[in-house]
Amino acid sequence: MKKILIAVDGTKGSKSALEIYTEMCTCVRPETVVLVYVEKFEGMSLIDEMIGDAEMSTLIESLSGTEYKEALDKKAEKILNHYRQALEEKGVTGIKTVVKGGHPADEILRTADEEGADMIIIGSRGKRTSHLFMGSVSREVVDRAEVPVLVVKRKE
Repeated sequence: MKKILIAVDGTKGSKSALEIYTEMCTCVRPETVVLVYVEKFEGMSLIDEMIGDAEMSTLIESLSGTEYKEALDKKAEKILNHYRQALEEKGVTGIKTVVKGGHPADEILRTADEEGADMIIIGSRGKRTSHLFMGSVSREVVDRAEVPVLVVKRKE
């Protein structure tokens, strides 16, 4: 495998995914590990599932240059730097970071395609009732991915 994409955010599921990756891949290292973070607009958990790509693109564009967008970017940078450092401490090199905005599953899959990822690793948030209404991100990634997906259930 030349490229592995790891979807990260600020949850314990991402931490578990990174831990499992570093434990599993001690002898085989890909050329590149792509860390992707999808900015999530606060308070939009239901709305972002209902609006289309054009509307989401317009929303992202209208937020450009605002203090809100700067705060989102700062959060993304902090999270990506945390995971980059954790990987580097385990001896992983060839790390690329990507920040996207939009529907998380769509952006993870789009990034995997753009980067030519051979595998996607994503954390699961575990037991949630919201999946009854919208489906979880990890479930959607598994259902739609064209490459193998490792879903890591967070440690309790």
